[in-house]
Amino acid sequence: MVSEWGGAPCEGDSLVEAALKVLMCSKVELKAEYTNKTVALWRSGNMAVLPPGGKLPIPVPERPAREDDKVTIVQPGRAPKRGKGGSLASRQAIVHSLVHIESWAVDLSWDIIVRYTDVHPMPRDFYDDFVTVAEDECRHYLLLKKRLQEMGSHYGAFPVHDGLWESAMNTSDSLAARLAVEHCTHEARGLDVLPMTIDKFRKNKDLETATLLETTVYPEEVPSIQNEPWAIEARKYEKVQEWFQTLCAPPYFWGKLKGPFNMEARMKAGFTEEWFMPLVEVPSDKKGVEAAEKLVESNEQAVEASA
Repeated sequence: MVSEWGGAPCEGDSLVEAALKVLMCSKVELKAEYTNKTVALWRSGNMAVLPPGGKLPIPVPERPAREDDKVTIVQPGRAPKRGKGGSLASRQAIVHSLVHIESWAVDLSWDIIVRYTDVHPMPRDFYDDFVTVAEDECRHYLLLKKRLQEMGSHYGAFPVHDGLWESAMNTSDSLAARLAVEHCTHEARGLDVLPMTIDKFRKNKDLETATLLETTVYPEEVPSIQNEPWAIEARKYEKVQEWFQTLCAPPYFWGKLKGPFNMEARMKAGFTEEWFMPLVEVPSDKKGVEAAEKLVESNEQAVEASA
């Protein structure tokens, strides 16, 4: 476990100092409190991005501090199946997974602010955007954790994996790669699957969880992948293909993208199909080809519907 550093964010802190305090806090509940405090300080307009001298007070942690005894971490692929929501235990497991994802999304938002700022400073609007993302993810975490408790469970009741953070570490040397892989690939995948998750809860009469996801979490996930301008700024690429398709490849990303895709939500985020369709896995068997044809057809319908 990473040792504590710095206490709570306070007046006089720069943004990166406050963000480091969030990352170095091992208690998840305090991370949420520190996040909301940092958001308020930043929004006051009196907070600089970097401290005097422009240097970080401590190195960026390889992994945010976490209480190791609270949540059981397993390797990706070894976490128990969560099921289709037909039982209470299955629905608890699904919500628990979302709580974990949102909790780590908070740390990821602060990490992108801290990790690259001293070597790759960005416009103030960039920090505005990611402070807002941290605020949204924190709100989602708190709402979903509360809902999980109302369902008779708690954060830590199920094993989880740290695939999101492992992916973040693969992009630790490139801001453009972090934006492409974490925010425009993994976050976009969340937009693809969340409607199906909502449908699971609705079909199984858990309307409270379905409503929370549909009216609060889902709409606020779209801005988190609207990062084309920042990725272009980060490496001065002129076209989407030049940064996204180049960076969604080893050593930053392995494998192909898989559908189905939520084209309506992706297009709201400006994430049109010329970004990602060239990276989609091409099936070799007849059944796979038929599925791919249906995917293309559904994508075309989504384009027409949004026109």
